[in-house]
Amino acid sequence: MNQTKPTRGFKSLLEIFLVSTRLGLTSFGGPTAHLGYFHEEYVRRRKWMDEKSYADLVALAQFLPGPASSQVGIGIGVMRAGVLGGVISFIGFTLPSVIALILFALLLTGFDIGNAGWIHGLKIVAVAVVAHAIMGMAEKLTPDLKRKAIALFALIGTLIWQTAFTQVSVILLAALIGFLLYKQHEENGDVSSKFPIAKSVSAICLLLFFGLLFLLPIIKEATGSYWIAMFDSFYRSGSLVFGGGHVVLPLLEQELVPTGWISEEAFLAGYGVTQAVPGPLFTFAAYLGTVMKGWQGGLIATVAVFLPAFLLVLGALPFWDSLRNNSKIKGAIMGVNAAVVGILISAFYNPIWTSSILAPIDFALAAILFSMLVYWKLPPWVIVLTGAFGGLLISLI
Repeated sequence: MNQTKPTRGFKSLLEIFLVSTRLGLTSFGGPTAHLGYFHEEYVRRRKWMDEKSYADLVALAQFLPGPASSQVGIGIGVMRAGVLGGVISFIGFTLPSVIALILFALLLTGFDIGNAGWIHGLKIVAVAVVAHAIMGMAEKLTPDLKRKAIALFALIGTLIWQTAFTQVSVILLAALIGFLLYKQHEENGDVSSKFPIAKSVSAICLLLFFGLLFLLPIIKEATGSYWIAMFDSFYRSGSLVFGGGHVVLPLLEQELVPTGWISEEAFLAGYGVTQAVPGPLFTFAAYLGTVMKGWQGGLIATVAVFLPAFLLVLGALPFWDSLRNNSKIKGAIMGVNAAVVGILISAFYNPIWTSSILAPIDFALAAILFSMLVYWKLPPWVIVLTGAFGGLLISLI
């Protein structure tokens, strides 16, 4: 039996904070790239969890609305050191980009850095990181032809129909196919992840998630408070997003631009700046909130947009553990894990590859970075710095 045991104490929490903060400072490239960084750091290097536990956690994050990479990071923190570990993991991974975007909003909104060469280099870093992650996950999660076929159909489906609901539909269909194909499948043992969270507490988190979703608009209308209206807009946007950080953009634009809270020009400029910083794309809310109401607004917006993800992870984790070890459910999880590989390959092509590899020299840099990561096994921060410097050189050629 494989077992992921939570650890206790200040030392464990400090370790989580330092590791997650370093990831928050170096994880460029969006949610798919973040999953690659997490896999390299938490599974391959530190072995805080096994491959199957990580894959199942990624599958859970794909089911839930919200920022998938942040939810995986929270889940890893919870599995390592309880609820406080999840909070620390979230803060470490998110805080660097929140601070950077608040500063950008306060000081640098007048500068155009969206087309800077070093930013393009960081996008190429994401190509190398995601390619490495996909190779590792595909080897573990699609070992037979049936699961390779599921991954292929997931890839084709999410490439042809690029909507938020396609991903959810593909995952549900993969779960059904996996259940039918592997319902008699026997594995060597259960994976047991110890979550120091009572199921009653998890149920409260789920009730709070839905309660805020339905009650905040009512409270907003009753009080007329600007702050509650702002919190409601960001909370609702964070609650209804399937498919990653890029999907939150149209929701936030619909919430903020027509109301006059922020101009379309400022909105688009902020999105360009967000691409320049590491960490989750949802921290775009920090920029928007700061433009609307100063640094206090940036913090409120950040809490509001991430709170649904936190409540859902805490609410779902204990139930997820019991479900994934149910013999009737394991086949469905196998199908979902295979589909996740296809979805990752789809995201690897679009938007990561299509927005990064624009010329042969870009591919050459990606090949160098991939070799540094996979064959020379250099640390991620070296890859990031090399990619940024390489992108700057390319822009000068």
